[in-house]
This record gives sequence, C-alpha cells and structure tokens, in this order.
Amino acid sequence: MSLADKVLAVNNDLPIRTDKPIHSGKVRSVYWLTEADSRRLIEEKGYPVAPDAPLAVMVISDRISAFDCIWTGEGGMRGVPGKGAALNAISNHWFKLFKEQGLADSHILDIPHPLVWIVQKARPVMIEAIARQYITGSMWRSYQKGEREFCGIEIPDGLQKDQKLPELLITPSTKGILKGIPGVPEADDVNITRKNIEDNVEAFSFRNAGDIDLYEKLLKEGFDVISAELEKLDQIFVDTKFEFGYVTDANGEEKLIYMDEVGTPDSSRIWDGEQYRAGKVVENSKEGFRQALLKHFPDADILLNKDRMDERLALASDNELPESMLMDLSATYVGIAEKIIGKKLEMSDNPKAELVEVLRKDYGLVD
Repeated sequence: MSLADKVLAVNNDLPIRTDKPIHSGKVRSVYWLTEADSRRLIEEKGYPVAPDAPLAVMVISDRISAFDCIWTGEGGMRGVPGKGAALNAISNHWFKLFKEQGLADSHILDIPHPLVWIVQKARPVMIEAIARQYITGSMWRSYQKGEREFCGIEIPDGLQKDQKLPELLITPSTKGILKGIPGVPEADDVNITRKNIEDNVEAFSFRNAGDIDLYEKLLKEGFDVISAELEKLDQIFVDTKFEFGYVTDANGEEKLIYMDEVGTPDSSRIWDGEQYRAGKVVENSKEGFRQALLKHFPDADILLNKDRMDERLALASDNELPESMLMDLSATYVGIAEKIIGKKLEMSDNPKAELVEVLRKDYGLVD
C-alpha cells in the first residue's frame, strides 16, 4: 500500500447515518446523528449527558492546513501520514489529564477509533483563547515594529526574539466574523482586549460576565498542566490556542468546557528544550512546516500578507510540495505524539475502511 493510500484526505464522504448537512472544516468533518441514534447511543453506552442531548461523530483527516490553505504533495499525497492520529492521541492524553486533575470536561464522550470522536453538541464561545509564554511569531513581528500593547496588555521594552515573557499572557482573538461589536473589525481572527469581551458578553456568547474569569482560569490551568508535563520531556510549551463552549450535563446544568483540540502541534508551538538552551529553536509543531513553506517559495510575502489571499490560494492549489516536506512533518507529528503519550502511535493502513467498520459493527451508525 502506498503512502498516499494511508492518508485520510477526504473525510466528508463517509456512509455515517445523518439527517443533517455534514460540516467539513479545514481538518475535521462533523456528522450530526439523528435524534433516534443519539438517544440510542446515550442509553447503550451510558454517556453522562441528558437523554435528548444531540451527539455527533467527528472525524479528523490527515489534511494539512497552513496560512489558511490546504497543501498537497507529490505522488498523490493529499495529507500527512499519521497527522490525524497524532493530533487526536495528544488531545485525548491532555483531556484525560485535565479530568484527573479536576479541570473542566471536554465535549468528547467516546473514542471509537484513533481518527474518530463521538461528541456532545456544544455552544462555542466566539473566542480563540490564546496563551503565550514566549515572544515569537506574529507577536514578535509586531514588537519589532515598535508595538508595545497587545490585546490591551502593556509589554516592556528590551525583549529579545524567542525570549520567555515575564508572565503568561492571554491574547484572545475573534473566532469567526463577528458583527456589530464596537471597536472590533468584522473579520476572522482579530485581536481583542479583555475590555472588548467585558463590554460585549453576549456577542462573544458567554453566559454571563463571571464566565470571562472562568475561561481565563481554565486557559491558564490547562496551559500550566501541559507545560509541566512537557517540561518532564524536556519540551517547551511556547504558546497555544484553546477553544471553549457550553454543554448541558445529565442534570440539565449548563457548564463551560474545553472543546476542539488542546496542546497539539497544530494549535501550539512546542520547542525542544535542549536545543533552546543551546541558543537554537527547533520546532516540534506545525510552525516548522510553516517556516519550510516560507523558504520554499521565492515570494514569502504571499503567505504572510492577508491582502494577497487570492494569490496564496492559487499557490497552494497549483503547487504540489516535495514528498520530503510532508514526511518531515509526519515525523514531527508522530515523534512528539509518541513522546507525550509514552508509547507507539496507533496508525491505520486503511483508515477509512477501518473506521467505517467500527462505526457499523460497534455503534450501528452505518447502514
């Protein structure tokens, strides 16, 4: 079987029973279950949710997104071998640790297959919750230009690139395009301040003003748990993005939870500790792939300049990357996943056939 065959690139064509449109994002596809199947599984599997809670099957792909584009490789490679399994395994590990340490729950109820989650429907908070422990990336580029305020937070002079910040910073941005919020541009991924959120609690989909404190608490706690565990592996948790949402529990109570993925190489920067102490940054995250893309194309501004998005999309669709670039990224994802979970990563030779069979045989979700 070729490398290309082992990649799950298309994940919105599975024969999972649903009566709603399939939502397909950059990496994951969501299949909302019928009300009858949701009720049946809640009863059969004993999921700790209300009997009428809507459930979904969430299938991760091996597609690779960077600079808001999907990239492909030579030889028919439409993704990165092992990427989806690595991201899910890492998130599963951190969510389990969060639960053990008394942090909030996640929306995940079951893990039928390394590429599949069964989740409870959550109402998302419209914030990309970003925490930064080091000054790098876009924050450093802005700092170099003289900016000293980020998301309403004053940053001192004299910082060097990739330096550890005096404290963990929470620098949120918008999730999706939000309209009618004073002082917040109607665009995706716009930096916002805590005051923006406090003045527009409902617009950001918080239940009440007190939950702003709660989301910040959960973000910091989650960051600290992952950072401490990575430190044991001599890995540095540089920065990360969490997402939060609300679910209703079995008692009918609404609660704030972690959702999507956490602490992965897609949502975080992770640096090798030994190399950092020697004065070199070695990325164990997607950031290494982003840097490789910037070097691969002669005009890097296309990838960095949002005003050139049409050119960027054309660049991604018209250029197949060398297989070596995708395999280097595969080694990064699989390597950091195996470090974190402490064992060999479980990967599929024929992922689509395997997960369909599991959902048919053990969950009755495929006709």
